[in-house]
Amino acid sequence: MDAHDVFEILIREHADLLMVFIRSVVRDQSVADDVFQETLLVAWRRLPDYDRSRPFGPWLRGIAGNVILSALRQNRRILPLCDTELLEHLDARCELLARNGRGDTLPEKLEALRECVRSLPEPYRAAIETRLNATDDTSSSVAEQLGINLETLKKRLQRARVRLFECLQRKLALAEVTP
Repeated sequence: MDAHDVFEILIREHADLLMVFIRSVVRDQSVADDVFQETLLVAWRRLPDYDRSRPFGPWLRGIAGNVILSALRQNRRILPLCDTELLEHLDARCELLARNGRGDTLPEKLEALRECVRSLPEPYRAAIETRLNATDDTSSSVAEQLGINLETLKKRLQRARVRLFECLQRKLALAEVTP
């Protein structure tokens, strides 16, 4: 088995979670696809630098984070709310998903998330769904769509995230971390 075969196996194993990581930050599907492809190209070129004693997923997401930050520097409008701290937080969440024993597949984990979103009180669910489906990436436009002020939106999103995290902890028995 050569390096190409090993790389292909590792990418197949980590592609879904890598796309979840990217789509957590990049709303535009074509930009997300570009980031994904660029990540794979960079990973292939840097494969000789990969330390095989370390997990592949975090290494791959680190590359994706750098590609995302590079895209951000080129066009701030694409990712207006992205920074290094957010990428590190998302990487930690992805690592929890990857290590979790229950709900082994990504589709199982996504179904658990969908169930948790459905269980949210209506104002929180509406805030989350409107934010995720917004074509305009500004929070003020989401607040306007919901007919609430920006601070109310921020608070609802924060509370919804805490509830989602707690729900997922129960459903998937995730390790204890702060939301």
